[in-house]
Amino acid sequence: MSTELGLAIRRKSATPASATGIRRDTTEIAKLVDIDLCIGCKACEVACKEWNDLPAEHTANFGSYQSHEDLSASTWDLMRFKEIELDDGDIAWLIRKDSCLHCDDPGCLAACPAPGAIVQYTNGIVNFDQTKCIGCQYCVAGCPFDIPRFDQKTKKVYKCTLCVDRVSASLEPACVKSCPTGAIKFGGKAEMVDVALGKVDKLKGRGFKDAMLYDPSGVGGLHMMYVVPRGDRLADYGLPSDPQVPGTFFSALSVLRKLGSVSVWGGLLATAIFYLRTGRRRPPPEADAVAAAERLGRESEATAGNGATGVPEPEAAPTGFGAAGNGPAVGPEGNGPAGTGPGDDGPTGAGPGGPTEVER
Repeated sequence: MSTELGLAIRRKSATPASATGIRRDTTEIAKLVDIDLCIGCKACEVACKEWNDLPAEHTANFGSYQSHEDLSASTWDLMRFKEIELDDGDIAWLIRKDSCLHCDDPGCLAACPAPGAIVQYTNGIVNFDQTKCIGCQYCVAGCPFDIPRFDQKTKKVYKCTLCVDRVSASLEPACVKSCPTGAIKFGGKAEMVDVALGKVDKLKGRGFKDAMLYDPSGVGGLHMMYVVPRGDRLADYGLPSDPQVPGTFFSALSVLRKLGSVSVWGGLLATAIFYLRTGRRRPPPEADAVAAAERLGRESEATAGNGATGVPEPEAAPTGFGAAGNGPAVGPEGNGPAGTGPGDDGPTGAGPGGPTEVER
């Protein structure tokens, strides 16, 4: 079975039957972000850059506590800040850790036309392989959370890998390791769901009646989930209320790939049936082939000689006339009219053989 980094592969982009399903005991993992406990310290941002060796970017104050205005090809994790006014006139800070959510049904993988450029492991991690990326940016359009970022220099697309190299070595992701308040937890998906539902109940007991676990089913569920205290403010958090994998153009691409596979197998089957019914067709012996070619050549020459050019043949001279005389000819030396032969006594000047007026 194909494996990378010791992890079993569930599927790859533009690759049919990319998993065999031999290993079924893989535990699905998940990262849980408790927004209620997050203080926006940005320790996770720094840890992400350090572990993945991402370069620092020039930043400037744009009126927010955010370190960067948006994600980029070298910033895979970003703490987003938004100040809102509540219905009672109070002010609330909405803080969210923004990075790849590792959908169970990833739209980026469905949209990618490059074989193997996007890999989904059986534990739920969705990873990009930049060595196979063609820079088409279909994955950017296919993501309902607007996460992948295109690098203009390398012409490749990048995003959070959920520290797949650390996870394959039984380590937790770098952001989880660095969080000082325990707002980011990591473990099995079922375990993280139980922890999140318990925290939701506590939040509702504290007066957050709209508290919820953000794990939308439109993308098959997430492998980075949120505990959201103000579930009625998803748009203010920057989270779509019902994300869906784009199902028009990308579904058509998937159907075309399947039709291509069916066409190839159909052609092979038709070839096999034709071979079984007719057998192998051998070329004729060389002597027969040469004789057939010569026969065709003679037929072509005969056709061309029988007026194929369209020029009429000259009419034959009437029988009994000399080459230049106009009278009837009796014989080479007969006594017929003049011009029939030499020495004849015929009329004057009938032909070259007859005597002339001077000679008489």
